[in-house]
Amino acid sequence: MPLNRRTFLGRSAAAGAGAAVAGSVAVPAGAHGRRGRRRRYGFTVMGTTDLHGNVFNWDYFTDREFDDKSHNDVGLAKISTLVNQVREEKGRGNTLLIDAGDTIQGTQLSYYYAKIDPITARRGPVHPMAQAMNAIGYDAAALGNHEFNYGIPVLRKFQEQCDFPLLGANALDAKTLRPAFPPYSMHRLRTPYGRDVRVAVLGLTNPGIAIWDKANVGGKMVFPGLEEQAAKWVPKLRSMGADVVIVSAHSGSSGTSSYGDQLPYIENAAALVAEQVPGIDAILVGHAHTEIAEYVVVNKETGRPVVLSEPLKWGQRLTLFDIEVVWERGRWTVAKVGAKVLNSNTVAEDPKVTGLLADEHRKVVTYVNQTIGTSTAAMATADAPWKDEPIIDLINHVQAETVKAALAGGQWAALPVLSQASCFSRTAAIPAGQVTIKDAAGLYPFENTLEARLLTGAQLKDYLEFSARYYVQTPAGAPVDTAKLTNADGIPDYNYDAVSGLTYEIDIAKPAGSRIVGLAFEGRPVDPAAQFVLAVNNYRASGGGAFPHVAKAQQLWANSDEIRNTIIQWVQAQGTVDPAAFASVGWKLTREGAPVF
Repeated sequence: MPLNRRTFLGRSAAAGAGAAVAGSVAVPAGAHGRRGRRRRYGFTVMGTTDLHGNVFNWDYFTDREFDDKSHNDVGLAKISTLVNQVREEKGRGNTLLIDAGDTIQGTQLSYYYAKIDPITARRGPVHPMAQAMNAIGYDAAALGNHEFNYGIPVLRKFQEQCDFPLLGANALDAKTLRPAFPPYSMHRLRTPYGRDVRVAVLGLTNPGIAIWDKANVGGKMVFPGLEEQAAKWVPKLRSMGADVVIVSAHSGSSGTSSYGDQLPYIENAAALVAEQVPGIDAILVGHAHTEIAEYVVVNKETGRPVVLSEPLKWGQRLTLFDIEVVWERGRWTVAKVGAKVLNSNTVAEDPKVTGLLADEHRKVVTYVNQTIGTSTAAMATADAPWKDEPIIDLINHVQAETVKAALAGGQWAALPVLSQASCFSRTAAIPAGQVTIKDAAGLYPFENTLEARLLTGAQLKDYLEFSARYYVQTPAGAPVDTAKLTNADGIPDYNYDAVSGLTYEIDIAKPAGSRIVGLAFEGRPVDPAAQFVLAVNNYRASGGGAFPHVAKAQQLWANSDEIRNTIIQWVQAQGTVDPAAFASVGWKLTREGAPVF
């Protein structure tokens, strides 16, 4: 693997709660001993996370420049401009650039070079993310869980194409329990005093990979908790002479998990690492897709502050850790750490990056604009979070038909097949007239695959009650504001499921846990003991969202093709999409029996 000349890799099998504050955080004076004139040196560690295949400020699903209600911009081309500005201000030799994972999945650009023109092919292309990150000059990147979506061979090829190490101290070979990727990288920064500052970057990834990508990693890799692996490696890095230890963690800071009791490890453990493991100076946080400019956690053992920062996803923000060290007692010691984020919508795209990947961009734009069929009516997801919309019915119809065909003639063929689907994007749409790949793919931006699980009527009732927590309790007669109706307790849209094949009401005037009313199948109340087949995506089936029963339910069938490909293939096979053939109102929101809409 080509290495930055200032980078030294750790050994690996592959290679052989705190308070939020603003401003920089000074280490207590007692940690430095006697004060006086000391040599001081400052440097900056820049960080990105959850880039998800974004190079250009472009939305391939709408085929236009990216925009959202906050007018954010996305992509590595924008990040490159910010990085260049920081390097010019600070001096390139006084900076490092790292990432916290989820790099090679998320856009049609990244999908194209994993599936359509794969980087794993003989004489295959270099992944656009590798090209862009190499050109910008990344020093290290942690592995994200979505790095494993396309299988280990694609990840290994991407790793080979990067001029920087992919780090994962808690991604272990299943047989040897040795790191399957470099755990850390060590970087030397030259100071004016003739004594280098040694900065260690420890990479940690998400334990949820073991269940979310079980098909790709099962029996090959295991992913223990972040806290235990950090406790193992940070002392080693200090003993190896690291003056500063930075953790790049693909793990949020909330201390929560979406997979319930499926794993003994915490999904969002970054703050726990800071609190429990001594010797860490700063943590670049990823995975949660939230913006945290600066968050300070006090380590329980040492009393020292640890500064955390999470830049917003897709290259919308760039984190800057400004670190000051002092020379005393024969070594560099951290005196001050501060963090902030820069907004990529304040700069233009770097023409060096856009020019480098212009051909790849044009190929993908051409690909996603291929016509695959026609639709007799326009469909959209704008109201799908609170209404049973035909566009979500389309997903469920395709999934249910796929599972029925797979089970035909077998032991489970006589059971009714239901299906779950979420509104992944409130801006997805199928137009009347020509339907393109981008239209169909826009319904399903994730690389989820399809499974069939066996559930009882009682279990389905529990499942739907859990899903209905998504709505904010709203008394009968009170005004309903759709902007405030959903995402109760921070539940994202993708963790609200509508289930087709049943009819039911969700009484949002009632407390969560007792909202499902009139649950019926083919006009009759659902028998709690009756068996049903649920067509379900692999994220949900593996415990994602912590929905009850489904993760432990018997698996009747599964395949490895992405659901969005299944939708595309279905549209191609049908030729015409007619909502009259599959759309129905199976569920609705009510209050004391009265429909909300």
